[in-house]
Amino acid sequence: MTNTPVPYWMRAWAMACLLLAAIPAWASPPASGDVPPQALGDDAKGKPVNLTELRGKVVIVTFWASWCGPCRKELPILAHLQQVVGEDALQVYAVNWGEPRREVNRLIRQRGWPKLDYLHDPGGVLAEQFGIVAVPHMFIVGRDGTIAHAHRGYSEASLPRIMQQVIEALPEEVRNRQAGAAAGN
Repeated sequence: MTNTPVPYWMRAWAMACLLLAAIPAWASPPASGDVPPQALGDDAKGKPVNLTELRGKVVIVTFWASWCGPCRKELPILAHLQQVVGEDALQVYAVNWGEPRREVNRLIRQRGWPKLDYLHDPGGVLAEQFGIVAVPHMFIVGRDGTIAHAHRGYSEASLPRIMQQVIEALPEEVRNRQAGAAAGN
């Protein structure tokens, strides 16, 4: 039996196949009607955020980055919408995608930065579960806990249509109440 050397290209091809097999498959994003990942991580106070506990509300989970122009346009709009509708019916979570926590915290503490519940995804685990490969990426979760609408890679021009979808997901009594008249006020 003779030892025949394995050609370089064959060894390289075999190594590439092994490496590709070792990379975890990126999840595809949840679509309308799907139940999204429930655990979103901890809020700024260290309290776990779980979508299961928010059933009955419309929840927006939006992935953003400071360098993303459309993201920076949408955050103040979402903050204003949450303020007008009230947190009893609408909850917005802005999940930072891939930036150092210290930089994000410094940014959101700035005067005039939108008042929202910001979450940080330090290792990209949540982004992977949601199938995030680019920002902006927004999920509108209906009161039943399933994805009502998902938007990926949209522009500023899309925001009025997206906000209309959020409003349509709210219960009629919330849509018809006076702005800022949240339950219990």
